[in-house]
Amino acid sequence: MRALQRLFLVFTALLSLAATPAGAQSWSATWGAAPAGPPPAARLLTFTDQTLRLVVHTSHGGNRVRIRLSNEMGSTPLIIGAAHVGLRASGGAVAAGTDRTLTFNGARTVTIPAGARMVSDAVALNAPALADLAVSLFLPGARGATTLHPNAFQTGYVSLPGDFTGSPSMPVKGTIGAWPFLTGVDVDVAAPVVVAFGDSITDGLKSTSNANRRWPDYLARRLHGLGAAGRAGVVNRGISANQLLRTEQGALLAGRAGLERYERDVLATPGVRAVIVLIGINDISYYSVSQASLADGYRQLIARGRARGIKVFGATLLPFEGSPYYTATREAIRQSVNRWLRTSAAFDGVVDFDAAMRDPARPTRLLPAVDSGDHLHPNDQGYQRMANAVPLGWITASSDAPPAAAHADLAVSWDAAEAALAAESR
Repeated sequence: MRALQRLFLVFTALLSLAATPAGAQSWSATWGAAPAGPPPAARLLTFTDQTLRLVVHTSHGGNRVRIRLSNEMGSTPLIIGAAHVGLRASGGAVAAGTDRTLTFNGARTVTIPAGARMVSDAVALNAPALADLAVSLFLPGARGATTLHPNAFQTGYVSLPGDFTGSPSMPVKGTIGAWPFLTGVDVDVAAPVVVAFGDSITDGLKSTSNANRRWPDYLARRLHGLGAAGRAGVVNRGISANQLLRTEQGALLAGRAGLERYERDVLATPGVRAVIVLIGINDISYYSVSQASLADGYRQLIARGRARGIKVFGATLLPFEGSPYYTATREAIRQSVNRWLRTSAAFDGVVDFDAAMRDPARPTRLLPAVDSGDHLHPNDQGYQRMANAVPLGWITASSDAPPAAAHADLAVSWDAAEAALAAESR
């Protein structure tokens, strides 16, 4: 009888597993940044017995949070003496009653080996959507920020010597514009996550600092405006100067090649269900790579994403005439890449950022109203226009729908999309 009971328990357990949807999980990323480095000696941020208070902006909310730290580019162990998280009040201050002590496998201190990553234990904290969190890290001894996201466009705070991780406010010695060691924040919600994967245009170069006006930020706000139907995470994995095909060994703050970092920055993101790929303009600008080479790279991203059940959406490359990188040859490559993106049907859909952002009178240039002034990067209005061009149904659609079905259901008439965008902007 006991043998039959054990057999019954095993059988019911197997049935329970079979009924669980593939990829089911209870955590999803609400914020993230792609790590890079190590920086050259002249640009290395160094800290000695100091506390970092790093500010990040959530895309969707939850009642428990955990953080992700990285020492991937470090050559020595990274010691975190203490770590806290709370809601940011203003500046470098933590809102009263929201400070939480973070632990790692139950311990308040953790040593992260060189080349490794670490996830904190979960902590109860009501973290709303579109809210600022303050993550505080105490770094005992002397430490260089060999692993960091170099362009945060968000002020971070560095204390005088001492552990101030649990202090609502702390004595500030200086500020930084990077995110050292911190690569992600997750919340306890099984919501779909879209990853924005790209270069400086996704990173938000030329956007207003401390205002969250990168195009993925505007996309998160659009989704939030849908209410419960739009509950989704938006994670920005752009790195300024990043290329799809090549790693610049002499400029590692530009990140490893997109093909190399894709596993870590996209496929390993908790809850990821879709990725929007906007990368390739630096490959063209620096090395005049061919359309065929970029297409081969895109196909690799598509295949690796679909193997994980992720919808992979492409995006056309923005105009750049007037920038120092522009030549007629490079423009011809960009046009060829965009034609392939629009017509190949390789992706599950394509966001036509080029059509949304180009000047109708001079299609090789950005529309003056959206040009930051360098003729390559958009301004705040341009980043909002880019977010407006993304069909929200791509993100809110059922995560169980197969990619091929998504492509058929979400086919876009670009003329209609452009007209809708113009109407939405009025």
